[in-house]
Order: sequence, then C-alpha cells, then structure tokens
Amino acid sequence: MRGTLTCQRYVDDILRPHVGPFLNFPAKNSKNSILKIPAIFRQDNACPHTARVAQEFLRHFQTLPWPARSPDMSPVEHVWDKLKRQMPSCHSVQDLELSVQDLWVHLPQDNIRCLINSMPDRVAACIAAGGGPTRY
Repeated sequence: MRGTLTCQRYVDDILRPHVGPFLNFPAKNSKNSILKIPAIFRQDNACPHTARVAQEFLRHFQTLPWPARSPDMSPVEHVWDKLKRQMPSCHSVQDLELSVQDLWVHLPQDNIRCLINSMPDRVAACIAAGGGPTRY
C-alpha cells in the first residue's frame, strides 16, 4: 500500500474488500457441505484499527479484544523481521516492491511452519511472563 494508511483507507482498501468477504465466507468440509464456522478477526491497536470508522465497520463481525500494551504474538512479525534482514539496498519504491515480492515468494515454508507450530510454547511463555517479554 502506498502512502499513509488512514482509518478511512483501512476500511475502504482493506476491511471492506478483503476482511469482510473473508469473514462472511462459508467454509466447506471434505464432503463439500457448507459449514457455518464463526470467524474471529484480530488486529492490534494501531490508530487506523481503533478509529471509529473501522470499529463501526467491524461491529458486524466478531473481533478479539486487544488489550493496550499487550505483546504481539503473531508469527508474521517474525516473518517480516526475517524479510527486513534480507532486504537489499533499494533505490526506488519499485525496486523495494520487487525485492519484497521476490523475498516473500521464496520464503521457506518450513520456517513458517515452525513459527506456527511454536505458538503453544509462545503463548505458554507469555502467560508465564505475565504478559511481559519472552525469549520469542
């Protein structure tokens, strides 16, 4: 996304076209019968996420509360960190976009799987630390 993510852009460019349809999409089981599985949306407390216009849009969906100053347990943060460490120097926005896309496509799936599989240990460590810093 180019430019600043305002609360209105968050609703118009992310929530309405991508999140809303995903949260309304019925799941199918292996016999192709439609299942009504409740989807729960989670976001952090970034300003566009907590703005009135975003909250108004999300009132139609189930959301997971996100306490202030809570640790970010999302494995994708580690993926972004890995990408940042591998980023070459870029001299234009186009170079940056191409580099990010190339790195993203070539991310080893085993790394992502390990991050996801580590979630029970991450959550246990967070609880043990009383919500404070952990080795993750």
